[in-house]
Amino acid sequence: MEKLLNNLERKIGKYAIRNLSLYIIIAYAIGYVLALTGSVDFISLDPYFIMQGQVWRIITWILVPPSAFSILTIIMLYFYYQIGMALERTWGTFRYNIYIFSGIIFTIIGALALYFISIAGSGSDPDAARSVGYAISQGFSTYYINLSIFLAFAATYPNVQVLLFFVIPVRMKWMAYVYVAINAYQFVISGAAGRIAIVMSLLNFIVFFFATRNYKKVSFKEMYRKREYRNATAAASARAGNDAITKHKCAICGRTEKDGDDLEFRFCSKCNGNYEYCNEHLFTHKHIV
Repeated sequence: MEKLLNNLERKIGKYAIRNLSLYIIIAYAIGYVLALTGSVDFISLDPYFIMQGQVWRIITWILVPPSAFSILTIIMLYFYYQIGMALERTWGTFRYNIYIFSGIIFTIIGALALYFISIAGSGSDPDAARSVGYAISQGFSTYYINLSIFLAFAATYPNVQVLLFFVIPVRMKWMAYVYVAINAYQFVISGAAGRIAIVMSLLNFIVFFFATRNYKKVSFKEMYRKREYRNATAAASARAGNDAITKHKCAICGRTEKDGDDLEFRFCSKCNGNYEYCNEHLFTHKHIV
C-alpha cells in the first residue's frame, strides 16, 4: 500500500486540498445553520431516499454536525481543527486528504451495504425500507470520522499533553485509550447500524496504521536514526547559533523551509542515514545505501 500511495502522490498529489480541516469546520457551520431551519433530514445519509433519486445525500451528509451546538462544541471543533492541521503538516496534504476521504467513503459503503442487507428479507415493502433507511441515517454520522482524526493524532504524537477541562494535563495516548474503551462499549451495546458505523468510519485508521509502514509504530532502527538526527541538529545549532540553523534541509538541492512556504520535507526510510528530502526530490533521488 505504501508504494501505491507514493505513486498516487506523484500523479495526483497536486490536486490535494490544503487546509482540509478548515473546510470541514466550515461544512459543520453550514450544517448548524441548516439544523436551525429544520433541513438536516433532507441532507442526511439515508440510503432509502438515495435509492429514490436523492443522490445529493451521498455528499451532503458530511454537513450534518456530529453533535448539538453549544460552547463545548465550539471548543471541540477548534481542538479537532488544531490536531487536523498538525496531521496535515506531519503527513503531507495528500496523505491527510486520503485519510479523511477514505473514512468518508468507507462510511458510505457501510451504510449502503447495511441497507441492502437489511431490506433483503423484507421483500418490496416500502414502509420497511423507509424505516431501515431512517435508522441508518441516525446511526451514521461524521462523529466517528472525527474520532479517527483524534486517534491518528494520538498514534502520531502519543506523548503530547493537553489540558483536560483546561486544568488537568493528560497525554494523548491515555485519552485515546479512554476513547477506545468507550467506543468498544458502544460497539457492544449498539445494534447492527451502530456497529457497522463504528467499524467503517474507523476503517481508515485501521488501514493507515496497520497496513502503511509510514504511520505505524516505527522500528527501533528508525527511532535510533531520528534520535541521532536530533542530536546532530542540536549540536549544529549550538555551534552556529539559533539564527543560522534550519529545521529541514533537502539533501539534493539544499533548500530549507525558509525557501518557500509550500515546501514539505520528509525522511527517506530506504536511505541509510539521516537524509531528508524536499517534496520535489523525495521520490526522484537515488537511495543512499
